[in-house]
Amino acid sequence: MTQRKLKVSWFALALALVLVLAACGNKDENNNAGSSASASPSASAEPSESASAAPAADALKGKKIALVMRFNTGTFSAQYVDGVKKQVAKYGGEVTVLASDNDLAKMAANLDSAVTQKFDGILVDHGDAAALTNGLNNAKAAGIPIVAFDSGLNAFEGITNLAQNDQLLAQLTLDKLAEEAGGKGNIVKVWVAGFPPMESRQISYKSFIEKNTGIKEIAAFGDASNPQLDTQNKLEAVLKQYPNKGDITAVWASWDEFAKGAANAIKQAGRDEIKVYGIDLSDEDLKLIQDPTSPWVASAAVDPTSIGTVQVRYLYQKFHGETTPPEVQLEPIFVHRDALPKDKVITTAELAQYVPGWGSSDLGNTDFLKELETAVGAQ
Repeated sequence: MTQRKLKVSWFALALALVLVLAACGNKDENNNAGSSASASPSASAEPSESASAAPAADALKGKKIALVMRFNTGTFSAQYVDGVKKQVAKYGGEVTVLASDNDLAKMAANLDSAVTQKFDGILVDHGDAAALTNGLNNAKAAGIPIVAFDSGLNAFEGITNLAQNDQLLAQLTLDKLAEEAGGKGNIVKVWVAGFPPMESRQISYKSFIEKNTGIKEIAAFGDASNPQLDTQNKLEAVLKQYPNKGDITAVWASWDEFAKGAANAIKQAGRDEIKVYGIDLSDEDLKLIQDPTSPWVASAAVDPTSIGTVQVRYLYQKFHGETTPPEVQLEPIFVHRDALPKDKVITTAELAQYVPGWGSSDLGNTDFLKELETAVGAQ
């Protein structure tokens, strides 16, 4: 009896040991399964994180943008429009250009049309506060965001206003004029009123004339309707009034279209002693400045393509619900013929190699916009 009990006890102990081992094995399997399950979300966490902005990015694709322009004249405007179009395309949107032929009534009608057609966003170029008030208010009521360039719309809440530092643009060119003229001489001013950037440039010009008493203004004119031809014709008449070398030292042109007209008149008259100092710079302008036979020797400017790019970035910040500043100032760069290569003609795309600070700007760019650009480019 005792021996039999002993056998049963050993059998029970052995059975218990088997059950314990089996339980441990199941526990290990469960642990392994649990580790595998928890690893799976971890492995997919990185794609999820990188795609976290995808819904927002998808919502911004296909935006329709209206570019309402007071005028669309010259190569500066052409490069500016190109900058707008290319940046919008990088975000997956489309641009419609509404040019107004320097007619404020037409510009107001174009703005009204952009609101009526329910564009997603509006870019304004060289607008006028008084002429556009009704349309701007209608756009605000419709919830359409606006970013303006050189338009003086600072009184309108919610609009981000981009502007070149126009007083500095004028100052840079005028200071160089005075330096190269030796602080004395007779100059011609080509300028037109009625545009916010022009009014700002006039502030610097007035200060310059008051400070440089040895420099005299002998003629002043300017018309934005047909700027290049009008400048050429009027300067030709002035050159006849002052026919002798030394009568005119320089021409200060407050816009590149004015500078081109002035350069044509001076070159055709054979008055190579007269220098032209301008504002704004395009590929066409740069080619003229590089030409040793051209009287146009220097200009101050912001890269027009970059202006369009930056303006679009702030509009898309608004689309994304970000708070944008009421004013954004673009700092100009001074370009003189002496800084440019003599053995080849370059474009503005190559200008940064010779003039530090020129070229692409990261102003207005954000991590989200970079992600959006990458997402659109990958499709």
